[in-house]
Amino acid sequence: MSATTDTAVTARIAQQIAGEISARPQQALAAIALLDEGATVPFIARYRKEVTGGLDDTQLRLLGERLVYLRELEARRSAITESIRQQGKLTDALEGAIAGAVTKAELEDIYLPYKPKRRNRADIARERGLGPLADAILADRALVPAELAAGYLTEEVPDVKAALEGARDIISEQFAQNAELLGRLRAHLRARAVIHARVVDGKQDAGAKFSDYFDHAEKWAGMPSHRALAMLRGRNEEVLTLDVEVDLDDPAPIKPVVQIIAHACGIGSRLPGDAWLMEVAGWTWRVKLSLSLSIDLMSELRARAETEAIEVFARNLKDLLLAAPAGSRATMGLDPGIRTGVKVAIVDGTGKLLATSTVYPFPPKNDVRGTQAELASLIRQHRVELIAIGNGTGSRETEKLVADMLAMLPVPEGGVKPIKVVVSEAGASVYSASEAAAAEFPGLDVSLRGAVSIARRLQDPLAELVKIDPKSIGVGQYQHDVDQYHLARALDAVVEDAVNAVGVDLNTASASLLARVSGLGTSLAEAIVAHRDANGPFASRKQLMSVARLGPRTFEQCAGFLRIRDGAEPLDSSAVHPEAYGVARKIVAACGRDLRTLMGDSAALKAIDPRSFVDERFGLPTVRDIIAELEKPGRDPRPAFKTATFADGVDDMKDLKPGMLLEGTVTNVAAFGAFVDIGVHQDGLVHVSQLADRFVKDAHEVVKVGDVVKVRVLEVDLKRKRISLSLRKDAAPGGAGGREASREPARDKAPTGRAEAARPGRSDPPRGGREAARNEAPGALGAALLDALRRK
Repeated sequence: MSATTDTAVTARIAQQIAGEISARPQQALAAIALLDEGATVPFIARYRKEVTGGLDDTQLRLLGERLVYLRELEARRSAITESIRQQGKLTDALEGAIAGAVTKAELEDIYLPYKPKRRNRADIARERGLGPLADAILADRALVPAELAAGYLTEEVPDVKAALEGARDIISEQFAQNAELLGRLRAHLRARAVIHARVVDGKQDAGAKFSDYFDHAEKWAGMPSHRALAMLRGRNEEVLTLDVEVDLDDPAPIKPVVQIIAHACGIGSRLPGDAWLMEVAGWTWRVKLSLSLSIDLMSELRARAETEAIEVFARNLKDLLLAAPAGSRATMGLDPGIRTGVKVAIVDGTGKLLATSTVYPFPPKNDVRGTQAELASLIRQHRVELIAIGNGTGSRETEKLVADMLAMLPVPEGGVKPIKVVVSEAGASVYSASEAAAAEFPGLDVSLRGAVSIARRLQDPLAELVKIDPKSIGVGQYQHDVDQYHLARALDAVVEDAVNAVGVDLNTASASLLARVSGLGTSLAEAIVAHRDANGPFASRKQLMSVARLGPRTFEQCAGFLRIRDGAEPLDSSAVHPEAYGVARKIVAACGRDLRTLMGDSAALKAIDPRSFVDERFGLPTVRDIIAELEKPGRDPRPAFKTATFADGVDDMKDLKPGMLLEGTVTNVAAFGAFVDIGVHQDGLVHVSQLADRFVKDAHEVVKVGDVVKVRVLEVDLKRKRISLSLRKDAAPGGAGGREASREPARDKAPTGRAEAARPGRSDPPRGGREAARNEAPGALGAALLDALRRK
């Protein structure tokens, strides 16, 4: 492809994408050029607003995805055109049709008659001389096909029946390769098809989790993602069969699909040839097109459902990564376990590991007094301010144990008692066994690494969760059923955007966190950490240029997202890019102030006219960003930290009663509603119909992962381990919303960390610790604890 042609193709692609992302073609062209040069989406969105006209990261991500698809489409278009040209069959009309195809499916439909293929029945019929017979029947419908066929009998075609079957094969192939006809049939199926799920005989008990779909029919066009993926999973597990049905409710003797074929091929109903061709049209649908188009439709359904599921996962992951950090405070992490004990880790405000321990408050040891004394001693010794409790098996028992201990703990001089928080431990076991964890804690037991991760993710969820494969964090629906490549790409983009939106401390960030910074990667991140370890903290952003293999281009991409606190250059602690320091200093000079005293002075900065500082390189958007950053240097876009308080005495599903009003934390948001952790080892579902006292189309309109909410219990299904909840003010236990909320079968393992119940030590009964703690009188416990503390 020549440079001129390539430019024209890019311009055409830019124009199409611009319409899809609500932008101008010039904006799309500029963004494409920057992406082709190697610029990252966070960098373009933040520091190249003048170039792109202010495209945000969402628009840029969509542009990037569509750019890949459309370039693949153009490459395929070029290959198909060349293939047909080499066959000597390319006409102006055909070339125009190829140029006008807007999807890969449409393009392949056009190419179908020219695509090299294996010898088939139509080819055999032509070899036997039956091509002219098929042409004659099509040319003159007034003639009787059987009489025409009598003139084509040979040794290979012994009778009229064989001749007509050969002609049928040839004509049927023509119907099946008619691109316009295929397009009409696809459109009809998309509008009218019904997906019918049925249980495989004998699989009723084994596939009970799919019972809602044992005899379920639903229109293809309106089927939501979660139901489509549930049924597809049921089919994969050989519990369900799925059939594409169309026009079953149409009473006409000739179904609409056959009429579409007849109309597209000009088949009437009065002449002998038309009657025979109508039979061929019906045969073509039943034998050739029904199955292939049904497969296409199921593929489209899967692709559509996967896209929606990936979008849900991505939104949930973004909310989780941008959850409020508890801050740089000494934290105790508790990884609950029953028989194997509760793993304890203490980290300081920077996340550095200070101490570890394992305590055994639950059966078989039941060492409640010793556990509380040990925890109290560690809290006092390391001035612990936060206690993070993993939400897996034993979490409520551990939480009660800690609450009792804190109630008896004296208030430290000039301070307050530690705050206990139940946090999601999703992915903690994955991190514990990872190479990153082994490199960081080579001599530490795997189970204790999990406690470290739990403590750190309370301090700063983003900094800790980036160490875990996003797919293992578990805030999606059916994430194991979707295309893993596309899922990984989408989640990696979310992590990249979140990290760069918050910014990274260059002198404290782990290699895992640095690797997500714009322009960097695993290799350069490790090089930065190695340079830092060898030479001490970076004094300025400029010193990054001394890191091996980090050149000017990479520096341009990453510098604005890296922070240096209390360095020689105050602007290094802000999101102002080094390339724009000159503009920032002009603004400071105009105020007649020292930079350090001006930073944070909102009143003085608001009095500045940003237009006065616009020049040839930096436009109004950049100047406004600089002023905003000077107002709140290094501002964190994440919300303020707050936690949910679980109800006392509600530790198990058996403790739940319809009508209860409880506080909980949103752990997952799906297309059909939101899952809420209310502290009973099983998340409850707030169906989309119960999210608000109004119609809600998308659950994300109302809640997001990490939100603390008050919910009312509607129904409790102990047998199927389902809890129906409501956020509506008028919610009534046992109402329609509760029943509807319990309809979602076969969802993924609990996305809050309980999915990891199978890890060692997580299979024990969850109530032992709580019962053991109740066997002790509070007064005796308090005296024993204080006595133990004195001895320590």
